Parts: sequence; C-alpha cells; structure tokens
Amino acid sequence: MRKALRWLLALTVLIGTLSTAGAATAAEPEATGPSSTADIEERLLAIPGMSLVEEKPYTGYRFFVLNYTQPVDHRNPAKGTFQQRITVLHKDVSRPTVFFTSGYNVSTTPRRSEPTQIVDGNQVSLEYRFFTPSRPDPADWSELDIWQAASDQHRVFTALKQIYGKNWISTGGSKGGMTATYYERFYPRDMDGVVAYVAPNDVVNKEDSAYDRFFATVGTKECRDRLNAVQREALVRRESLEKRYQAYADAEGLTFSTIGSLDKAYEAVVLDYVWGFWQYSLLKDCDRIPADAENATDEEIWTTVDTIVGFAAYADQGLEPYTPYYYQAGTQLGAPTIEFPHIEKQYLRYGYLPPRHFVPRSIPMTFQPWAMRDVDTWVRHNARQMLFVYGQNDPWGAEPFRLGKGAKDSYVLTAPGMNHGANVAGLVPEEKALATARILKWAGVAPAAVQSDPSAARPLAKFDAKLDKRDVRRELTLRP
Repeated sequence: MRKALRWLLALTVLIGTLSTAGAATAAEPEATGPSSTADIEERLLAIPGMSLVEEKPYTGYRFFVLNYTQPVDHRNPAKGTFQQRITVLHKDVSRPTVFFTSGYNVSTTPRRSEPTQIVDGNQVSLEYRFFTPSRPDPADWSELDIWQAASDQHRVFTALKQIYGKNWISTGGSKGGMTATYYERFYPRDMDGVVAYVAPNDVVNKEDSAYDRFFATVGTKECRDRLNAVQREALVRRESLEKRYQAYADAEGLTFSTIGSLDKAYEAVVLDYVWGFWQYSLLKDCDRIPADAENATDEEIWTTVDTIVGFAAYADQGLEPYTPYYYQAGTQLGAPTIEFPHIEKQYLRYGYLPPRHFVPRSIPMTFQPWAMRDVDTWVRHNARQMLFVYGQNDPWGAEPFRLGKGAKDSYVLTAPGMNHGANVAGLVPEEKALATARILKWAGVAPAAVQSDPSAARPLAKFDAKLDKRDVRRELTLRP
C-alpha cells in the first residue's frame, strides 16, 4: 500500500451462518476418477460460475486470472450476483494451498506470499468485494461487511477444495491479515491454519490512546523530533504551500468534492506524515528527513511530505479507488484518532478526520461498534492454529490482536525494528524457526527433521526475487 494510513476496520458482525457446507478437513482424500487427471484449467473451469479471464506463464507454475460468480447477499441469493476476481497460482494438487487476500484489489501478476514459499504450495488469491471490478452493479453498500466477505472466501474454498484437497492456510497482510482473521472467526472449520501479518485490531473505536503512546516512544527522540518539526512546519507555512498545492491540483486535474476543500485535503495529508513515515520507513531512513525544518526551504518541506504521504491522497481521484475501505472503516472496522501535542492549536483547523469525510455523501454509513468487539473476543477465546506477526515500529501494531487462555497452538510475534512489511523472515531466529515450523505443521508438510526439532525449519521453496517480492505496497492514502 503506497502512501497509506487512515481508517481501520469495523464490522457488521452479522453473526450467524457458520455454514459447514463443503468445509472438508485436511485429511480428505483427493478427488478420483476422470476429473482428477484432467488438465488443471479444465478442472477449474468445470466449477459452476468459474470463467477464465487469462492465463499467464510462469516457470514451475500455471497462473490463472479468473472470475467467479458470487451472490451479492449470501443470506439471500435471489438479490443477484456479481463477478469476483480470483487468481490461482497452481503448482500441484498434491501440495497444500494458501488462500491469500490483501483486503483490497487482487494483483494479476504472479506473486507468492511468504506462507506459500514456506510450504511450497499453490496460492489462491481473492479480490475483496466492492473493489472494482469485483463490485455489484448497482452497488448496495449495505452488503459490504466482514461477514459477507468471509462468506465470499468460504464459497471459493468450498468450490476449490474439490481440486486442492490437501491442507489450506489463509493469509494476508494489514487489511488482508484482518480479513484472514474475520474469515476464521465466521468459518473456523475451513482452514488448517491462519497467518495474519500486521493486522490492526481497533476494538473500541473511541479509545485510541495506544497510538499516542506509540508515537511518544517509537524509534529515537532525534528521529521523532525531526518528523514532528517537519509536520508542524508544513502547517505553519500553510498559505505558501497551499498555493503550490493549488497549482499542482490544477496541473493534475485533481478535485476535492468528497473531502470538501483543498484546505481540508492539505491538512489531512500533513497529519498523515509522521504515521506514514513509520508505516513504510525504517529508523535508518530518518537521515532523509530535513534536520532543521524551521530553516528548510518550501521545496524541501513539500518534497518530504509528498514523498511519504502524497499530495494526491485526499483528492477525489486518490480517494475513489478506496471508497470500499473507507466505507468499512466508518461502518465496522473503526479508525484511529491521534493527538498532535507538538502542534499548537492555532495551526490545526480540522484534526484527524473520520472516514465519513472520505466517502461520498450519497452512500449512507452507520457505525456498528459491536463488530470488532465480537472478533476480538472470539480470537482471545477460540483461536486455533493462528499466527499474528507485527512490526515493532509499525503504528498499526499499536492495537494488536491478543490471545487469551482459550487460544490453542496460536502465537503473537513481533519483528524487531520492522515496519508495516514485517514478516516471519524478520523475526528473531528462535521465533522465526517456531513460526516456520508451525506453518509447515499446519500445512501438513513438516519434514520429519522439523517435527523432531523445530529449529531446523526452513522454507521448502527457494526464494524467487520476482515471484516473492515482499516490499510493502504503498497506496495513495494511509490505510492498513
């Protein structure tokens, strides 16, 4: 996610329908008969509602971009259907399968998530509902909630389990990690394990003091002071920098109807600056921040803010692709609000704006405070074979998922010094081995040596620089 922060999740915990249909166990045998020996493309397209968009070559795999017909409302299929985009990175039906989602759009370029490399398996990737082109037309936004999205995943799993009969693990980073967690909450019999990376957990939307504590201590005082000074200076110089912003907007054809004004957009961008740095940068990157903000040129202030956040972030053109996210943040997921003690009140006109400001007024929104509480309670007491990985310097980890006494074979691990790109590879050696061993075990492919000695755990597939790109994808606004 490029330059992103902002609003967390909240959820319409339409609590019900833990359907067990098609939720086969990992011990289920592979399909037999003529269909089991058919070409994998034929088998995929034999699934009712599955259609091929394109196949792209990749050595050692077959990679398909597909559409799958989904009901708009899983409780009432008569309300219509839409096409949801899926990709399948196929290795072999004898291998385990990783179910990946970013919580946003799906990439149509072959990519392998870290768990897929670890287990040397297949990967099914799903685009989140309402992200174009996976959006019903017309769009009934009330059907965009975490239960409906989990039901999308359940239905895809049920269909593909006929082909990929070995163990399944769900995964995703940030909003994708949240999505994998919500899927497990509503359909706990589907997956054999969950690996959720940097997944925020905003249980009580109005209580965000954890973020203020995080920003008061993250990194070093020298780095915090540099960032805070630049952020303050950008507001002190608001008049001159907004003239430049207007010229930039005119040149790029940017408009500000949704947020309301260029002035609001400017402040929103500037207030994302410190968060954006820690989300996507490392402590060593502080050397790139102007050391003396008060005496820096306008060009230096503009460039550092634009580089870390992006001045197109809160224009209509920057917001529109992420309307589904902001809608969810304002209805179920929640959104962080932080204080700015280093900025005098006369320089702050709006403060952190809630998600309602980033969604067109034509779309109704009502917040459901019970949604995240339900998920949090469920994880604490019912987590089974779940792994949560966080980065020490990632703001979104200030409110993490936690495990209670009812959790079994589940773990919350933190990668030292890492940001929103934290992963298993970034953990300290002992925890890295533990996490890798558990993932292999859950996938049903742990070698005998690993079963007897978890410290021997290693990914089963070699790293592929092209297939295993792990850089945090930056977006135009700060979101999980």
